[in-house]
Amino acid sequence: MNNRLLFTLAALPLAAQGTAGEKKEAAAPNGDPRPNILFFLVDDMGWQDTSVPFHDEHTPLNDRYHTPNMERLARMGVRFTQAYACAVSSPSRCSILSGMNAARHRVTNWTLDYGRQTDASSDVLELPDWNWNGIQPDTVISAHNTQNATPVTTLPQLLRENGYYTIHCGKAHFGAKTTAGADPLAMGFDVNIAGGANGAPGSYLAKRNFGQGSPQEVLGLEKYFGEDLFLTEVLTREAIEALKVPVSRRQPFYLYMAHYAVHAPYDEDTRFTARYRGRYDRQLDAPLNESETRYAALVEGMDKSLGDLLDFLEQYPETARNTIILFMSDNGGQGLNNTRQGVENRDPNYPARAGKGSAFLGGVREPMMVSWPGVVAGGTSCDQPVMIEDFFPTILELAGIRRCTTRQTVDGRSFAGVLRNPRERYERPIVWHFPNLWGETQNQEEGYGAYSAYLEGDYHLIYTWETGRLRLYDIRHDIGEQHDLAAERPETVRRLAPGPPASRSGCAKPTHSAPRSVRRANPARGPTRQPATPHTNSNRPTQQLNPKICSTNSPDATSASPAPKT
Repeated sequence: MNNRLLFTLAALPLAAQGTAGEKKEAAAPNGDPRPNILFFLVDDMGWQDTSVPFHDEHTPLNDRYHTPNMERLARMGVRFTQAYACAVSSPSRCSILSGMNAARHRVTNWTLDYGRQTDASSDVLELPDWNWNGIQPDTVISAHNTQNATPVTTLPQLLRENGYYTIHCGKAHFGAKTTAGADPLAMGFDVNIAGGANGAPGSYLAKRNFGQGSPQEVLGLEKYFGEDLFLTEVLTREAIEALKVPVSRRQPFYLYMAHYAVHAPYDEDTRFTARYRGRYDRQLDAPLNESETRYAALVEGMDKSLGDLLDFLEQYPETARNTIILFMSDNGGQGLNNTRQGVENRDPNYPARAGKGSAFLGGVREPMMVSWPGVVAGGTSCDQPVMIEDFFPTILELAGIRRCTTRQTVDGRSFAGVLRNPRERYERPIVWHFPNLWGETQNQEEGYGAYSAYLEGDYHLIYTWETGRLRLYDIRHDIGEQHDLAAERPETVRRLAPGPPASRSGCAKPTHSAPRSVRRANPARGPTRQPATPHTNSNRPTQQLNPKICSTNSPDATSASPAPKT
C-alpha cells in the first residue's frame, strides 16, 4: 500500500439520463471526456468591484465599474455569493496549488526574498517562525527549499501527470526568490509566462519595461519592452498564443490565468481611463479621484482580458463547449491608506467591512463564478460556502483524476457536486489562522494584525491576538459586521470556540478532519515541521472543523501561534 496520501475521486456521471437539476456532461471532440479548465484569478479585486452583484442586492459599487465580460460569464454560469479566500495573496495562491488550509501550509503572509520575514514588528507578541519562503515542489527537496517552507505535491503537477497541458500566465507568488517554488515550471507547469517570486508588477507599462531592475520586476516579457502596451493586455496575448498548442493537439489544457491586475501600482491604462475620469459616483456623492479612476480602468482591463479569452475559445466551438471556466479573486479589495475615497477601510468592499489583510468579510469574501457548458445552468447563483483550498480537489474531480497521491494533507472539499446539482448543499465551516502582522497597518479595530477566525453558518467569530478580543457577528443579518454579539450570545461563542477563555497567551487551533476520500501520509514523508493543526482523524468528514482557544501548553501551540512578549 502506498503510504503517501491516497484519495479517490468519484467518477464523473456519464449516465444517459440525469436526475432533475442535473445535466449530462459533454465529451470533448476527440471522445475524451476530460474538460479543459481555465482558472481566471484576479489579484486584490474587491467583492463588489464589478458590475456583477455578488450581494443579495445591487449596490452603488456595482454602478461604478464596467465589466461586461464578467456579466457575460455570469450569464454563462453560476455566481457564488459566499466564496472566501485568505486575506492576503501568497496564502491563497499556496492553498490553490496545495489544497491545504493556510494554517497547515503556514504561508500566512506575503513572500518575496529568501529568509526574509515580512511581518511588521509588535510590542506585544512574539510571532512564530512560519513559512515565509512559501511552498515548494516535492520533486525538489533540499535544505534550501525546505527551510521555513512546506513541500507539496502541486495541482498542476498532478494535472500534467494525467495528460493535461498546463499553462501558468501572470503572477505566481508561491515561493521566495532563489527557491524552486518561485518558478512555475518547477511547480508542475509546462509553460510559464511572467511568473516569479514577485507579488506585484514593478510597472504595468511596457514603456517602463514592466519595472525592470526593481524588486517587483516582471520577468520574461522583454520582447515588449519600450512599446505602448499595458501588462494586462500583454499577458492575454501570451496566454492565447500558449493555448493554441493544446487546442491544435486536441489535448486537454489547464490555464491558470493569474493576472497581476488589479494590484497596485495604479499605473494608468489609457485604454479605459477616459470612461472614469471626473465621473460622478453615487456611493461617494463625488467625482472619482485619480486613484479611483486608475483603479476602475485596471478592473475594466482585467474584464477585457476575460472577454478576449472567451472570444478566442468561441473561435473553436467544440473546445469552448468542453471548457470549464473558474473565476475568483485572491483576497479582498485594497482598503487601506485611503487608496480610494468613501468610508475609510471599507468602501471598496461595501457593504462588507474592511479590506485586504483584515479578518472581516471585506478581507476574505470574493467574487466567484463558474461556467460549465451543458452542466451548469447560466444566470444562476449559489450560496454554498466555498474556501480557496476547495479548488484543488474540485479541479482534480472535474479533470476526472480519480486516484492520485499527495505529500500533504488536503483540507479542501470539492464543490463539483454542487455544480452538477444546484440543490446540493453541505456544511462547510471555514478556518482562518493568521499569526502574522501584515505590514501595511495594524488597525486592530478593523481586524488587521494577528488573528484567528471561524465561520460556521451565519456566525463569524474573530479573535485578535494583540488585544485578546473575541468578536461574534451574524453575517446574514449584519454583513457589515457592525454589531458584536459576543456578549449577547455567549452560548454561540462557547459552541464555536470551546475551551478556556481567550487570552493573549492562547492559541486558536482548528482541528481539521480529512476529506472522506483522503488518508494521511506516512509522517516520515510529511513536512519537516509539524502542521499547525492537530493530526488528521481520517474517520471524520471534512466539515467537522472545531477551532479551539487553548493555552500555549497545548501541542503545536508554540509553533502555531503568537506568544506574549516578556
